[in-house]
Amino acid sequence: MELQNSTLGSGFILVGILNDSGSPEPTQFILYMLALTSNGLLLLAITMEAGLHVPMYFLLGQLSLMDLLFTSVVTPKALAGFLCRENTISFGGCALQMFLALTIGGAEDLLLAFMAYDRYVAVCHPLKYMNLMSPRVCWLMVATSWILASLSALVYTVYTMHYPFCKAEEIRHLWKFPPLSKLACADTARYELMVYVMGVTFLIPSRAAILASYTQILLTVLHMPSNEGRKKALVTCSSRLTVVGMFYGAATFMYVLPSSFHSPKQDNIISVFYTIVTPALDPLIYSLKNKEVMGALRRVLGKYMLPAHSTL
Repeated sequence: MELQNSTLGSGFILVGILNDSGSPEPTQFILYMLALTSNGLLLLAITMEAGLHVPMYFLLGQLSLMDLLFTSVVTPKALAGFLCRENTISFGGCALQMFLALTIGGAEDLLLAFMAYDRYVAVCHPLKYMNLMSPRVCWLMVATSWILASLSALVYTVYTMHYPFCKAEEIRHLWKFPPLSKLACADTARYELMVYVMGVTFLIPSRAAILASYTQILLTVLHMPSNEGRKKALVTCSSRLTVVGMFYGAATFMYVLPSSFHSPKQDNIISVFYTIVTPALDPLIYSLKNKEVMGALRRVLGKYMLPAHSTL
């Protein structure tokens, strides 16, 4: 295939992204709508219900917001490409999408570690909880997540997009940035090293903090005299560990494993899971076994739905 010089005015062709994932487009559309609906409802309940205005649910609301934004950065463009047969993305659009996706994904990575710390303080140091998890501390956690993630994403994006792209500009991937290095007409060894280092730098400390937090929680829970308290703590922690496992499993595969372990179809399956399936499942995992969230959601929906029905 002939080489083509890429300039700021040119773009990339998205080829077979969703088809290569092995999942039919209607299924992915349904999952995307589920992600929007479930995260939107959870955000609504946490925002409107005064009983959920506590640190744990504040951080959970931030996670839902990140999931909502995360899946909306990539998925609508991919779905629109198949519906409208408009399968191109501009150079600037690709860079913007890369920056936003990396920012939100990095912020979620850090937020999950802060959420683990929140549960550690709640279970292991309950008398100090309101001091250690004050509103100021919670907002500082959220701000730190966004700032560090955006700085990392900016470096990653600028470094990636400075390469000259002179090969066939076809991308077979839901994420635009992993395969971009294969389109560059320059040595990308340093780029691949940077991807690995940044992936390890972001993922390993967060995973270590989460592992340490939940290890301490487990040891504390096993010594609880109350069966009800032990059961409640285990249910809460198990749901959080499920979310953590899904997020970090996919992220580790995408950013830490060497390129020799990757194939286009395998990468697309993981990227669809990472960008659509996980955001759709997160709020369900957190809320289905949580009586406080489900009760708040019923009250909020009843409050706003019943007046609407009575006026009809």
